[in-house]
Amino acid sequence: MVGIVLVLEGVDDEGVEIRLEITVLDETEEVAGVTTRVMEAAEFEDGELIEVSRNFFAQAPDGTVCYFGEAVNDFEDGEIVGHEGEWRAGKNGNLPGIFMPADPQVGDVYQQENAPGIAEDQAEVVALGEPIDVPAGMFDDTLTTEDCNPLEDGATDEKVFVRGIGLAIDEDAELTEFDEDVVFDQF
Repeated sequence: MVGIVLVLEGVDDEGVEIRLEITVLDETEEVAGVTTRVMEAAEFEDGELIEVSRNFFAQAPDGTVCYFGEAVNDFEDGEIVGHEGEWRAGKNGNLPGIFMPADPQVGDVYQQENAPGIAEDQAEVVALGEPIDVPAGMFDDTLTTEDCNPLEDGATDEKVFVRGIGLAIDEDAELTEFDEDVVFDQF
């Protein structure tokens, strides 16, 4: 939903302070012939901007949220130094993935990114309704996934989504801020 702003913060295993700012923009972009909504994610480590990605999403008629790719700017010392992980559905054989099934159930497994050799993330729904307590509050209408990246030797991480808000836990980062006036009816 346009206007959603989420902030997640934490400290990773190496003691690096991480911050993720997610904003659903009032912008659309056509990708593979589909009008997608643009979501921007800015990632910081120890206060320094390391990546800004523009992610492209569209909702299917059944409610499934599909992922059509991302434009990526990697930063070092304030300068763009690369575009690692950038992909778009419809180019070079890349296909849209599923970001969130319409009616997720424990055990569902789906391909989030379908850009061979560039982005191949997969997710499995591992829990529904597990209560969480993060700096932004306590929530119990949750969906937990285990994400796997086959391009990184099968590295996995856990994500927790809250219905009406979105991402609340991304491995080491937890939701610290969100606009309580902007909620929706999905995870």
